[in-house]
Amino acid sequence: MTRVWDVPVHDSTRVRDVRVAVEAACGHTGLTADRTADADLVATELATNLLRHAGGGRVLIDTPNDGQAVVQILAVDHGPGIPDVLAALRDGYSTSTSLGAGLGTCRRVADAFDLHTVLGRGTVVLARLADRGAAQAGASRPAKELPRVGGVHVALEAEHSGDAWAYVRGENRLTLMLADGLGHGPEAARASTTAVDELRRMPDLTPGEMLRRLDSALRRTRGAAIALVQLAHGTDRLVVAGVGNIGARLRTDGTWHSLLSRPGIVGAYLPALIPEHQVPWNQDSLLVLHSDGLPSRWIPPQDPRLDAHDPAVIAAVVLRDASSSARPARDDTTVAVMTPAPLDRPL
Repeated sequence: MTRVWDVPVHDSTRVRDVRVAVEAACGHTGLTADRTADADLVATELATNLLRHAGGGRVLIDTPNDGQAVVQILAVDHGPGIPDVLAALRDGYSTSTSLGAGLGTCRRVADAFDLHTVLGRGTVVLARLADRGAAQAGASRPAKELPRVGGVHVALEAEHSGDAWAYVRGENRLTLMLADGLGHGPEAARASTTAVDELRRMPDLTPGEMLRRLDSALRRTRGAAIALVQLAHGTDRLVVAGVGNIGARLRTDGTWHSLLSRPGIVGAYLPALIPEHQVPWNQDSLLVLHSDGLPSRWIPPQDPRLDAHDPAVIAAVVLRDASSSARPARDDTTVAVMTPAPLDRPL
């Protein structure tokens, strides 16, 4: 079941709340005591930096549905941005109110680290931590496992998100799924978790075949809206199929297009005909899937530097820039991103 922690950080008392949340996430995934201590250090440093440099923000902590024991930490703000990223990442560079670790230490401790900042618009910092053995196994995966995928969750109710995103790798294909269980809370989470579990049992089916299998699996739940996007290795076409209110936008050759989904509910009302659409996919493409917690008229990111960043960072930027205090969330929100190329580390 997707577990998420969304901690607003607007005063010093919330730094402790961030530590409590990250320790809960580490316990949920079964990270060792040493790695939990590392995650605690990273989360505390990021939360303190939000207060010191950005006037506050939020820390999003979750346990991605990728079958591994991983904790993902994202610090997101609308602050002034970082004018000198290299200096901020230098070992020993820290604020007087922090642990003295600095972003450089956070980058070294984490198994994956990324930072995107724009002056006057804000900063997103990502850190992922896993047990050392799992991290080394992931680093040894072959390059053919591209494209890259990542995502971010925000739950309407504490910890339990009714949304889930996941991906599965077959013999020669990758399939990305976003599921939005009807409503929110534990029962919605059960529906989306069931979808994730079923997806992992059928990595080599087509999206249309997957939706029919998912419909059968979700009959014992309240059902979900589901979108599936599949890319076979060595091809330049995405195969897309969806049922229900999942948003999908694809950028190809600099132009954004919306990908349509069929009305219905997987697990309750599946259309008799589920068309599979094929759309172009090339080296400058970018795919964004999102649940209906994101405003329907969100504006796609325009920063060309963003493409080189981790897909979870791109997802967090989309979420941040679409959010507004004038429009409080009324549902769980999930954004999942697929990019075609390996990460050329931008730092």
